Amino acid sequence: MADHPRAPVVGMPLRVRYHECDQQGIVFNAHYLAYADMAAFEFYRVVFGSAAYLTDRGIDMVVAETTLRYRRSAVFEDELVVSLSIEHIGNTSLVLGIAIHRGNELVLDGSNRYVWVDIETHRPTPPPEDVRQALRKAAETAR
Repeated sequence: MADHPRAPVVGMPLRVRYHECDQQGIVFNAHYLAYADMAAFEFYRVVFGSAAYLTDRGIDMVVAETTLRYRRSAVFEDELVVSLSIEHIGNTSLVLGIAIHRGNELVLDGSNRYVWVDIETHRPTPPPEDVRQALRKAAETAR
């Protein structure tokens, strides 16, 4: 997690569904990762036009590390916004910051570190320059 979070590239609204809640009536912790994954597809659409943009170039992103900090509980029918920001663009990795808000209240923050992989070998590989340029542009636009 960055000490100074960057501006979000994408903010995806969602309403908590009943089946996402546990016996205590709060969102089960694993669902927050699902929310971040759902927002990642919005991120691909905003930054690259679609997720296929990456696979058409022979690359994909896989999660290598996740850090989450649970700040508040979310419950059934809460209206949340899942935001992703570009925290770091590395040679073979990308770190996206995750923030989930209920109104102005921070529910969760964290990050996912993704590794770029070749879709055939599943080995780490640097992304093509056009992918890097799209990420840099998205990061600049979000400021």
